[in-house]
Amino acid sequence: MGTYVDGRTSQNASTANSIAIPILVINTPQLFGQIGIITQGVTTNPRVILKGTVSVQLPLALVGVTISIVRGTLPTDPLVYSATSTFSLSVLAPQVITFSADDFIPPITPQLTYTAFITSNLLGTVRVGPESFDGILVSD
Repeated sequence: MGTYVDGRTSQNASTANSIAIPILVINTPQLFGQIGIITQGVTTNPRVILKGTVSVQLPLALVGVTISIVRGTLPTDPLVYSATSTFSLSVLAPQVITFSADDFIPPITPQLTYTAFITSNLLGTVRVGPESFDGILVSD
């Protein structure tokens, strides 16, 4: 049975259409969430459970949106999770993208930092909210 060690939340936008942040450079990660999890008290088999949501308004074109989570602060840090959603030309309303990821047996340092990025392969994609990113650390 797992024991809760720490949990953190990054809430960038709480409600729908509460922000309007355009993705201005294609195929370039844009940060939308970051958490730091304290590891004091961790024992064996540590694992971090991550989840989140981000909503985007898309241009009227075939577009791919990628969510990436790294252990660290830079897009080049170790990748924990990545998924791409491709949306069709007929999508008009904002699209809510949810994700769930896990980091099994991460290297234990005093704090584990996780950063969530969003990337679009087409200009005209706008982050509109809600946006949240959270995680918990458990160990045996």
